[in-house]
Amino acid sequence: MFGWLALIVGLYFLAGWVGSSIPANREFTESADGVEIIVGTNGVHTTIAMPLRNADMDWTRIFPPSDTANPWRNYTHVAIGWGERAVFLNTPTWGDLSPLTVLRVVSMGGDALYHVEHWVRPAPSPDFRTIRISRAQYRKLVRALLRDLPERTPTRAVYPGYTDQDVFYDARGTYTTYKTCNEWTGQTLRMAGIRTGAWTPFAGSVMKWVPPFDPAYVPDGAPDRVPGK
Repeated sequence: MFGWLALIVGLYFLAGWVGSSIPANREFTESADGVEIIVGTNGVHTTIAMPLRNADMDWTRIFPPSDTANPWRNYTHVAIGWGERAVFLNTPTWGDLSPLTVLRVVSMGGDALYHVEHWVRPAPSPDFRTIRISRAQYRKLVRALLRDLPERTPTRAVYPGYTDQDVFYDARGTYTTYKTCNEWTGQTLRMAGIRTGAWTPFAGSVMKWVPPFDPAYVPDGAPDRVPGK
């Protein structure tokens, strides 16, 4: 039994490596004068960050800083990630992750949430890398990010985050071993026309397609700090 289990796990990782090695949107090139986004990772989970406001989108209309416990900071960026509800809400640290939760998610899947963080002048780093995309691609990215957000109502639920600068919202979709949080990131990038893997179930599956961090690069605006959790 353990041998078969090891084989299944090994095949899953192999399939993830193969799927993420097949390029989607291979003709993509960075735009010289477009919108700078950030693809970030904590080693397990990935997120997409964008300017809080620009000519194409004002994210404060969708994710107002007033939903956070610290709405008074001069936020410049919003970071959006998608994941499994129980994992997001009940595991502020990886040490809090229950084996039973992992087993349930792997075997049955789970409802989804959006994790939304507000950042102030995030500084690029090896784990938070920039991509400059065209405005047309950015508008596609916005539409892709909004696709899993339920229609907003006056009583939309807001769940406290890990810090005073992040919160959770209900999201459409079901987390599965196929559609993981990182495959959601990859799918979102693919829908915007950005080059990434055809299937990206792991954080590394996403990040291997993002241009490496250049310490000499100066991002838009004055960098403040590397984003937190």
